[in-house]
Amino acid sequence: MNCEFERKLTIPAEVKEQYPVTSKISDTVEKKRAELKAIFEGRSDKLVLIIGPCSADNEDSVLDYMNRLVPVQEKVKDKIMLVPRIYTGKPRTTGEGYKGLLHQPDPSGKPDVFKGIIATRHIHMRGIEETGFIFADEMLYTENYKYLDDILGYVAVGARSVEDQQHRLTASGIEVPVGMKNPTSGDYSVMMNAIKAAQGKHSFIYRGWAVHSQGNPWAHAILRGYTDKLGVSHPNYHYEDLLRLCNAYESMPLSNPAVIVDANHANSGKKYLEQPRIVMDVLNSCRSNGSIKNLVKGFMIESYIEDGAQKIGEGCYGKSITDPCLGWEKSERLIYDIADMI
Repeated sequence: MNCEFERKLTIPAEVKEQYPVTSKISDTVEKKRAELKAIFEGRSDKLVLIIGPCSADNEDSVLDYMNRLVPVQEKVKDKIMLVPRIYTGKPRTTGEGYKGLLHQPDPSGKPDVFKGIIATRHIHMRGIEETGFIFADEMLYTENYKYLDDILGYVAVGARSVEDQQHRLTASGIEVPVGMKNPTSGDYSVMMNAIKAAQGKHSFIYRGWAVHSQGNPWAHAILRGYTDKLGVSHPNYHYEDLLRLCNAYESMPLSNPAVIVDANHANSGKKYLEQPRIVMDVLNSCRSNGSIKNLVKGFMIESYIEDGAQKIGEGCYGKSITDPCLGWEKSERLIYDIADMI
């Protein structure tokens, strides 16, 4: 191979031995996972907000943001469950740019995947310990899920991974809700096939083992918009798009029909300030149609301390170094506005 093999990475069991969960963390994870599953099973009518920075670029500022969410969650706890984003691996369309905490614990430093694995587990554990939340992360690399499988609350499979066989089969062995994004082309059938695969039982190879999954009944859709053949972004959060998804679920009977609407990415054309408007548009659709209301379980919102984005090294505390995010004041207002509307 035309690669330099730097070092063999530590296995998940060794990392978990080094950074074991406390009884407090274990109890929090168990309780919050049950609460989240109840929403996706339709036993709770709360909305889920998967909210937070585009990428977890700095542990202190990310945890600062998460701690700010704690009193907000308390005020809306009867209507909304917050599942903050700690996204530690970032897909790069061209392979260029910051690939996340997993690759570069120091965004200005050299890549170090070994240190990144440790940093990833540390930030998730610290977040649970300090805030009482469970967190969402993207499963960019299927083999890395085992480093976090005892503490994660929610898993997303991205638009570029959703058609991959290994992602689908790995999702079938995960015990928490897994969201399958529509692909960048917008093809619903790809997303629906991914959900069906994730909900089924499979035998496959994982981390060098022959494994047998039991299926994930909480696998569901995420609508994030799409890009046409000319590279133009198009949304898929409108009433007609949601109704179409209702029909897609009816034609392919699956457990716990559900969708999370991603308010950024192609749905906003990466115009991050559009996120509140998009959320309100979807909530209006829920008011107009009972089937849509039952299907929509919540939203994915990119949010941080400061509005917008910056380049690596510019040094603005709490400002995204990947996609632009909604700032804290606007994010807090949005959460309260959602609670007032439902």
